[in-house]
Amino acid sequence: MLARSIILALALTTSACSSWVYRIDIPQGNYLEQKDIDRLQVGMTKEQVKFILGSPVVIDSFEQDTWHYVYQFKSGRNSDFDARKDFIVKFVDNKLVSAEGDFELSENFNTPYDS
Repeated sequence: MLARSIILALALTTSACSSWVYRIDIPQGNYLEQKDIDRLQVGMTKEQVKFILGSPVVIDSFEQDTWHYVYQFKSGRNSDFDARKDFIVKFVDNKLVSAEGDFELSENFNTPYDS
């Protein structure tokens, strides 16, 4: 009887310690900020967009003029903090023509960029 009580006590105490395990946060992809999106303007070259936003996570292999910026954050502590942001930019003749996604475009976006 004493052995069963000890085993039960050990099982309960070790299961209570499972919340002490450290779980890391996992950020993946391109972390974009609204201030960077605000700098974009129609007519910018691919190099200018890459300078502002960084290299895209995905360049469509069938359509080289579409870039996908994806950011995903998985919290190790709380799944309520998991997040995903997508942003897609499109080019025609090496010039930015459109952008869409989880960020708002600035009022100046549709003003052609003078290089």
